[in-house]
Amino acid sequence: VIFRAHASVKRRTAHRVHDKPSIHTTAVQHDGGRRGEVKDAARRERLSVDAEAQRPTWSGRLDFILASVGYAVGLGNVWRFPYLCYSSGGGAFVVPYLIMVLLCGTPLLFMEFSIGQYTRLGPVHALTKICPLLKGVGVATVVISFVFSTYYNVLMSWTLYYFFNSFGATLPWTSCNNTWNAVGNCSSGFPSNSTHLYYNGDHLLFVFSHFFFLFSSHKLLQKTSGIEEAGGIRWELFGYLILSWVIVYLCIFKGVKSTGKVVYFTAIFPYFILFALLINNVQLPGAKNGILYFVTPVWSKLFEVKVWVNAAAQVFNSIGIAFGSMISMASYNKFNNNILRDALIVSFTNSFTSILAGFVIFSAIGYMAHIHNLPVENIATDGPGLVFVVYPEVLSTMPFFQLWAPLFFFMLLCLGLDSQFATVEVAITFIKDEFGPQVLHFLKREELLTLVMCIVGFILGIPHVTKGGIFVFQLMDHHTAVVSLVFLAFFEVVAVCWIFGVPRVCLMVERMQGKTPNIYFRVCWQLICPLLSILISSIVYYTPAHYGKYTYPAWAEGVGWAVSLVSIVWIPLGAIHEVSSHKGSLLQVSTGVIIQTN
Repeated sequence: VIFRAHASVKRRTAHRVHDKPSIHTTAVQHDGGRRGEVKDAARRERLSVDAEAQRPTWSGRLDFILASVGYAVGLGNVWRFPYLCYSSGGGAFVVPYLIMVLLCGTPLLFMEFSIGQYTRLGPVHALTKICPLLKGVGVATVVISFVFSTYYNVLMSWTLYYFFNSFGATLPWTSCNNTWNAVGNCSSGFPSNSTHLYYNGDHLLFVFSHFFFLFSSHKLLQKTSGIEEAGGIRWELFGYLILSWVIVYLCIFKGVKSTGKVVYFTAIFPYFILFALLINNVQLPGAKNGILYFVTPVWSKLFEVKVWVNAAAQVFNSIGIAFGSMISMASYNKFNNNILRDALIVSFTNSFTSILAGFVIFSAIGYMAHIHNLPVENIATDGPGLVFVVYPEVLSTMPFFQLWAPLFFFMLLCLGLDSQFATVEVAITFIKDEFGPQVLHFLKREELLTLVMCIVGFILGIPHVTKGGIFVFQLMDHHTAVVSLVFLAFFEVVAVCWIFGVPRVCLMVERMQGKTPNIYFRVCWQLICPLLSILISSIVYYTPAHYGKYTYPAWAEGVGWAVSLVSIVWIPLGAIHEVSSHKGSLLQVSTGVIIQTN
């Protein structure tokens, strides 16, 4: 059914594009040297009105920008970026990161915005029209986004746990005077001659591939010895998981109309907290040394391949390339919306937030190094969880910390919810595009479709809130956000930039904007982005998932690879289906759906 998507799209969307010259027809004129002039403004306006009548749009331009910023700016900016800077020699990581933003991040974001806005379809149907041979990439993006949303909301349940437990005279994770602390395995700090930072013993850190959260092994998770031992459901977390999905539903049940209003708060509020923390931190003794460590590159690190690979991976994960969310959100734009401006705003804001979080973290690290009489480079821990030692320490130095602690965890909730909105919306958009009439005939209202998707996501998230759920969580995250994403990003770039072709992408942009992208974007799309994708894919090597010192058994690794294949397998299946069901050469099959006549 999924691989017949291109046929159904052509039937259902014919009326949308009845007045729109096909991409292929215009491309032929370009290839033959007879490139036509862009239609006049009145014609473009009429086309946009015709298309918009068939699909809901954002209430205003700012709605889309804030929704995109909210999705791009997430937990990774606050946690992973500062850690990668710390482990890669401070400013030495910022240089390759900014280069990757310019060469890959911004051009690919502009490309995804263009695809979504021009086709006015979700990632499955948009990529089916763009490159039928690799139409499985579109299905894969929907699958990986929905799988991601099922366990990402578990983070929101942890955030809610800390949020509600921070309304006390003392914060429960700042001392050993708790019934759940292991006797003899809890300390309220670290000695001045230590070369590693410890914080409250077992009440320490949890390290996982992309998102990190401070928790108590004995209180919050009550974790078992391994994935082999489920240990029953943690009912408190079960309740918070229900609450987190209820919040998500209430924010997105009206589609872009409700999401567009929520992001006005969730996308802006975190900046108030980050600036408040920064203002507090720069006044602390030793903060200057930490900031200097952040902005001063260790140039020898630039010659390490790992630093460049980490920078590229951070850009892909942070902006959300290959998740399908940007294509899905852009599909609700007006046809002539200025996507170049939006792409530059989102890309700049995402990078600015990462660097702002870096200043917040490193000023705090300088302060901690000062009070413990240690060099800045020695304030270290065994993973990106470093920041969840630093943030609570900073909060304790602020006046009225009883107010700032709940606000801090509420900020994390806002950052996470923005990303969750977009990932859930990808699946909902696909179902409405592919099975809209059938689903609405059965469910009657679109709000019920959103409710069903949230219920399914909640059910699939239950294994993560068992006492052994943390091991399930780590396994899922490693094989979804690390292994699968690299493959999807590579095939998406190849499908659009090389098979569909940069000239056709440029013509799409020209029809929407009235002018073609400049040479910077054309060069990035044609050469730099595909070559960097190939290079990154070849360098990234597989390492088995692990949780601390715990090694997963062989059967669990098999389950992990099955999770990866749930999304990846659609790429070869889609290609096989397209080749077997259409006659002609491989090139003809690759572009067959785009060949339309007026």
